[in-house]
This record gives sequence, C-alpha cells and structure tokens, in this order.
Amino acid sequence: MKKSLVLAMAMALGVTASAYAASPFSDVPAGHWAYDSVAKLAAAGVIDGYGDTTFGGDKLMTRYEMAQITARAMAKGANVDKLAAEFADELDNLGVRVANLEKKADNVKITGQVRFRNVHDYKADGDKDSTSLRTRLWVNGQVNDDWSYTGMLQNIQEFDDNAANDTVKLNRAYVNGKIGGLAVQAGRWDECTSTANILDSYVDGVKVSYGDKVKVYGMALKGADDGTTLTEEAADRIYVAGVETKVGVVGAYANYFHASNVATQWDDDGNATAHLGETKEIYNVGVNFDVAKDLNLAYEYMWGDKEYNKEVSKDGWVATLAYKGADAATPGTWGVSATYFDQPINAILAPTTDAEQFKGDGGYKGYGIVANYTLAKNIVAELSYYDTDSKLNNKDSQLLYADLYFTF
Repeated sequence: MKKSLVLAMAMALGVTASAYAASPFSDVPAGHWAYDSVAKLAAAGVIDGYGDTTFGGDKLMTRYEMAQITARAMAKGANVDKLAAEFADELDNLGVRVANLEKKADNVKITGQVRFRNVHDYKADGDKDSTSLRTRLWVNGQVNDDWSYTGMLQNIQEFDDNAANDTVKLNRAYVNGKIGGLAVQAGRWDECTSTANILDSYVDGVKVSYGDKVKVYGMALKGADDGTTLTEEAADRIYVAGVETKVGVVGAYANYFHASNVATQWDDDGNATAHLGETKEIYNVGVNFDVAKDLNLAYEYMWGDKEYNKEVSKDGWVATLAYKGADAATPGTWGVSATYFDQPINAILAPTTDAEQFKGDGGYKGYGIVANYTLAKNIVAELSYYDTDSKLNNKDSQLLYADLYFTF
C-alpha cells in the first residue's frame, strides 16, 4: 500500500497525527511513518491485514481488495468519491451503492423524442402529402437545490425539402429557480399560456410566479428571433399577467396579453411579412372540469381589441371534450378528444392548434378530432383531423396528421 493512499484514507476518516490506538500488525512497528494512520484504520474496521498479524504494506493489492477497503471507508462516512468512481464496477459486484456518485450523475439527464409525421392536405392543388422527421434532445441539469437548467436541441428532416435537413437549433435554453417565495423562469422556452389557445410560441424573456393553490404570474417576453421560432403576431414585446387555480376537479384561469409591433401583413402561407407597430390586447378566461370518470370538458372565452381588425369579431371561444389519453409508459392506453374553435385574428397571437389558422383572412373557425394509442412502451401513434374556415373569406382547409412518437 502506498504512503499517500494510507494518509489520504486516514484523513478522509478524520485521522490526526497523534497515536490513539496500538497497531495490530507486527510489520508496522511504533515509529513507522504510517503507524498512526494504520492503527486508526484498523481500529475503525477499514483494514484488517492478511490474517497472520501482518499488514503487508509493501505488497500490491488486487482491485477487489482495494474495493473492499473503499466500501468500508464509505460505510464509515469517508469522502472517497474518486476511489469510489475508480472501483465502481468492483463495488457494484460487492453490492455497494455509490450513493454520492449516483446523486452527482443524476445532476445531468438527457432525454429525447422522435416524431415521424405525414400530413395530408385535402385542399392542396398539387402534392397533397408531406412527410417529416423531428428529433428533439433535452438536457436537464441540476445547478443546486433551488435552480435547474433545461436545454433542447431540435432538427427537422423535411423529406420533401432537403435544403434545411442538416440544421440543428438550440430552441430552448432556460433556468428555473427560486428567489424568496417567487418561482422564476428565464431564457428561451416554448410559452404555452394556460391552454395555449392564444399563445404557444418560442419566446425570450422572464416569467415570475407566486403561490400554489392559487398561482399568480407575470411575464415580460420577446418573440424569439432566429427565424423559425419567431412569434409571428408579436415579434417585438409581449407582456402577460395571469392567475390560475384548481379546486377539486375544477380548474380555472384568467390572463391578460399585451403585444406590441404586431404583424399586419401575411404571405399566402400565413407567415407574417410586415410588423407596422400595431398593438394588440387580449383577455381570456377558462374553466375545465371532470364531467365523469376520465371525461373532461374545457371551455375558454377570449376577447381582443376591436380596433386591430374591424372586419371580424373581437370575441372568440374554444370548447374541448376529452376522454382518457395515451400514456407513453403504459402500452394499450388510448384517448380521444374533440375541439371546436371560433378564433378571430383579434383574439389570438400564436395559438397551439395544427389547424389552418387563416391569419391573413381574419382568423379561423371549425373543429378538430384527435385520437392516440400507445403501441408499446414509449411508442405512441396519433391521428388528428382539422376542418377550418377563414373568418373573412370563403377559404377552407381540411388537414389529416398521422404521427408516430418515440420517447427515450
């Protein structure tokens, strides 16, 4: 056994330089440089020599012998993380869990999701189908007991357009933590306020909330500016204030949205092409409750600034009836939901739906049906059908999504 190793182990157990116990080994006499440390380790039951009254300090140890010593030191509370990491396999074979190392390893977790999607457009003049493969990798790191970090890398393979297939973006990068009694989130994330029927978009900013049973919150946001994650209807500044609560099986919420530099022009695909400094204000209230076992009904009413677009109503609403739902961890689980939308452009920013929203034609109304089923653990299939009409013109849309999700 090397001198440095004996001293390091002894220091980890709080050994002092003074002798307090006699050495049980005939080959470690009084006056030996390691006498005090060896005596302490032997008295603590960390080392026991070779059973013939010898310590064998000049002999080479096997890895299992060193692992046994490390395990005994850990049982005594010694801080021997480096040794535990080196002999982790041997300790595992000895049935010793390296708890401290496991905790440190849990500080960073990587998870992911792959989605294969086919979209059938019943109204398209040419190619009616498009396919894509979206890959997402999440990195979650625990900074300390109060703060954590989340990042998400995303790549979308458009099978019909190879130009952007190699692009990987850091679409989410934010921290969550506590300052006094306040919960804080800051960075870039996908903000889905309440049911996300008004706002579901990547944003840069800060969110502060307070409370548990009744939570109040406020946000100061900016539409993310990397092109693909731009909040099209609120590219400059977004301010949100809200409150939410749940009593028994009933949940309720109310929000106020203030968006500046709102888009006033769109291209044929509904993408914003001009932001002329307009301001949009929107309010919403919503309630959801279980009407029966596994059956939930949700209703949301929203109203906006009539002056933004005088050709359509300032009021909108969404109602959803949902039964059960696929659980990725439980094969054979399933769910189905039906939603009706009536959302004029005055009452939306970037809603969560995959339906055609007719942003340049006053908004949309119509319905959507979603069904999902867990084929195997962490593999979920989903079908979604949307039928919507524009609020201003005679345009309509029917879209069918077939999705297959793999999570890991």
